[in-house]
Amino acid sequence: MHIVVCVKAVPSSTEVKMDPVTHTIVRDGRESVVNPFDAAALEVALAIKDERAAAGEGCRVSVLSMGIPATEALLRDGIARGASDALLLSDRAFAGADTLATSYALSCGIRELGSASMGDAVASGASEHGEAAPGPSLPDLILCGKMAVDGDTAQIGPELAGLFDMPCVTDVRELVAIERGRVTVRHATDAGIELVEVPLPAVLTVAKDIAQPRMPSIAGVRAAAGAPVAVLSAARVQADPARSGLAGSPTQVVRSFVPERSDTCEVLEGSVPEQAARIIALAEEAGL
Repeated sequence: MHIVVCVKAVPSSTEVKMDPVTHTIVRDGRESVVNPFDAAALEVALAIKDERAAAGEGCRVSVLSMGIPATEALLRDGIARGASDALLLSDRAFAGADTLATSYALSCGIRELGSASMGDAVASGASEHGEAAPGPSLPDLILCGKMAVDGDTAQIGPELAGLFDMPCVTDVRELVAIERGRVTVRHATDAGIELVEVPLPAVLTVAKDIAQPRMPSIAGVRAAAGAPVAVLSAARVQADPARSGLAGSPTQVVRSFVPERSDTCEVLEGSVPEQAARIIALAEEAGL
């Protein structure tokens, strides 16, 4: 069984910088963490891997991200926790991507993870050697966090499902079973919690509280330190430039800003009618 977990590096605090030209978050990698929803998705994948191992069955868990080179450290942490391998898509051609362009880039990475050449790329950690093998196999399961804490769009998982023509279940709260080529989950809907079963391969997006991420073991950290992480460019995964980055993003942020706040106040004195009249006057002055 092959599971791909898509993770995103997000700012570790609410104090973020915005690019004045592209109106996107400046990601310098200095204070980034794995999106908490994605960390929960990784734990779900690792739990499946443990369960399969106990049954004497193989399970490969691949961690995939698109981001700046510093994101490699976060992927290596995923290996320390138990992931089998990791792939980072890092290229200026991917910069400024909206969710559609991001999903497209991730789909290229997923196909690369299923290609015969991925084994060589992982073994070497190289980024520009060889051509991708034709006819990649798709994973049995793609896991994503329900949303990213720096965007809240919740669109990546469903868009990946659309690109691969796979069934998709969002906001999964519990993975009940994976057997006989089907996955059974409980997920949240507007009407409450629903139990659904879908065939594999499938895409699931999970809630943050579905699982508590494990801590990496000392042995895992040591193994991850020497483990290769494939870092591939847009050309290496044969991504179409017209569908990548800003060029492939039909939605763009026109303007972003931090609202100005004032702590000034006016104490209203006088009788209640006088105070009410003053409030009305203030509202009219503010154009309300």
